[in-house]
Amino acid sequence: MNMRDKNKHEAPVSKMDEVLLRYVDDRLDVDDRVAAETWLREHPDQQQRIQAWREQDDALQRHFNPISHAAVPERLLRASRRASQRSPLRNAAAFAWLTVGLIVGWVIGHRTPATPEAPVASLSHIAALAHATYVPEKRHAVEVLAAEEAHLVTWLSKRLDRQLKVPQLNDMGYALVGGRMLPSETGPVAQFMFQNEDGKRLTLHVRTSKGDVGETSFQYSQEGKVSVFYWLDDQTSYALSGEIEREKLLAIARETYRQLDGN
Repeated sequence: MNMRDKNKHEAPVSKMDEVLLRYVDDRLDVDDRVAAETWLREHPDQQQRIQAWREQDDALQRHFNPISHAAVPERLLRASRRASQRSPLRNAAAFAWLTVGLIVGWVIGHRTPATPEAPVASLSHIAALAHATYVPEKRHAVEVLAAEEAHLVTWLSKRLDRQLKVPQLNDMGYALVGGRMLPSETGPVAQFMFQNEDGKRLTLHVRTSKGDVGETSFQYSQEGKVSVFYWLDDQTSYALSGEIEREKLLAIARETYRQLDGN
């Protein structure tokens, strides 16, 4: 989208989010970058979102950079060299593509074996990072407060292109604080935050998983101090994160699943 084509920057929220994401990633041309910075000066409240996105990007880079910069195993390099020896001139292009494929395939597969749960499993890491980023916030932990729950659900449902529900966890000791939208490589993500009387917080991370069908049983992951239970149900991935005991988090995850599944 070219921001110069918008009158006084009155872009729809979805389009403006795309511009802001490109701004954070430094992928705007000079004129559009100036227009974006002008819009941000006129909307200082949006600076908090920009800062949060940058912090999330930094956290992801710290988490995955050791893998992306790791040395490629010699066995893969030998395989690519053997392919080139058959006919260097005729197979030059094929050799180049094979080398790239082997290296990219190794980097992607180095972290976790290729299993049907792999797309869901990656969610646990991202959810834990988002949890750790926003839970310490006092005033800006969420974009929309629980007092506007109906608006929050409508907004996030529209952005994720499916009807969302917020589990009611008061009987489990946790009340809704509010929620926000997060960016991801696959599209918008919804994050709902809950808090108990002691100030302990949980976050529910929700994103669409259009390439996956069916459902998975609860999976558990420990990311530093953050415990995560995650699952897939009807092309939607969920991750419940918190710094509480595994069994307590599992009980809340089961209640969350029961309510969201409608049973």
